[in-house]
Amino acid sequence: MTIRKNFLFEQEIAKHLEELAKTEGKTQTQIVQEMTEERYRQIRKKRSLDALKKLKNSPAANIGDIDIRQIRIEKALKHAE
Repeated sequence: MTIRKNFLFEQEIAKHLEELAKTEGKTQTQIVQEMTEERYRQIRKKRSLDALKKLKNSPAANIGDIDIRQIRIEKALKHAE
């Protein structure tokens, strides 16, 4: 399903959008969609990393001498960065 949205751009930004679309051989809608999705992925990644960092410091993360959750969190953090 698609939804129509109307946006107001400063003149210079509208020109940039038009130029990007022409350069990449895409519609302006495609450019805005791709940029929105990329920005959203960045925000979700940051949220996930923040949540993992909070778990890293959680007292429930420690299991005896071996901290399995800590190992998993550190591995995930290294992979995400």
